[in-house]
Amino acid sequence: MRALVKTAAEPGLQLVDVPEPQCGPGDVLIKVAATGICGTDLHIAAWDPWAQSRVTAPLIVGHEFAGRVVEVGSGVTDVAVGDFVSGEGHLVCGRCRNCRAGRRHLCINTRGIGVQIDGAFAEYVALPSGNAWVHRDPIDPGVAAIFDPFGNAVHTALTFPMLGEDVLVTGAGPIGIMAAMVCRKAGARHVVITDRSDDRLDLARSLGVSLGVNVDREAVRDAQRSLDMKEGFDVGLEMSGSPAALRDMIIQMTHGGRIAVLGLPSQEISIDMATVVLNMLTIKGIYGREMFETWYAMSVLIQSGLDISGVITHRFPYTEFEKAFATTADGHSGKVIMTWE
Repeated sequence: MRALVKTAAEPGLQLVDVPEPQCGPGDVLIKVAATGICGTDLHIAAWDPWAQSRVTAPLIVGHEFAGRVVEVGSGVTDVAVGDFVSGEGHLVCGRCRNCRAGRRHLCINTRGIGVQIDGAFAEYVALPSGNAWVHRDPIDPGVAAIFDPFGNAVHTALTFPMLGEDVLVTGAGPIGIMAAMVCRKAGARHVVITDRSDDRLDLARSLGVSLGVNVDREAVRDAQRSLDMKEGFDVGLEMSGSPAALRDMIIQMTHGGRIAVLGLPSQEISIDMATVVLNMLTIKGIYGREMFETWYAMSVLIQSGLDISGVITHRFPYTEFEKAFATTADGHSGKVIMTWE
């Protein structure tokens, strides 16, 4: 089969022929229909220090995908040939304290497809059947392919109650925009999103945020005034990984405000802990998706009318992966999809 592979410990990816994966007794074999490009994939392609410390070449990359099941292992009873599925890319051990307590998203032995083990930027991918999320209703393959980042958005947005709250989202990338959409769907009053890209802010505005703020030209405090807010934001979602964004968010919160942090910074961040303490703020780190409560919430949100397809701005055949990666990296697009059929 054709697959996009990190063939050596150096920058770049190669489209090469590799053996099809074997379907074990507890696995399903999936013919990939569509994949989404993630920031993690950009790190691996660039072979930056983050990737060098976590990835061993050769490796098939990619972890956002959807496709049709073409084979099931002898022990599989919950997924059938012909099912259209998305994949939960975090594989957990099942035996640590958190796994045994049902908190699988906190597994200390988590392995990620496309990072520690071969991934989904390929014509076929094998996956434990328990990690295959079956779509019972018709769904756009591109939308199904981004259930992984959509899950990050849902996990972050629903960490704290939203009904009637004023929300600040820092980072108008695809996950930040989807999180903002979930906030509105969950009943938030105002949702303000910040970024430094006018293109991404325009996309966010088209998808329903209350206000988009370019922090290079505007102040978040001025946004509060324009929305007639009196006491600061109730909930903050930090999606950018920017030290400046987190520091400014802390200042913008009301007393007792709650902050969920999904964005991964590239360096240590210093913050004003006196403000956190005196204003009694809560800061919670978010990673991945709750398995599988977040997946239920995602499906219900889609079934109830939330349309995230507008987040997808570009689609490329996998043979044009270089264009797809360049478009993702330029910082002006929404979600970029590669099609494999």
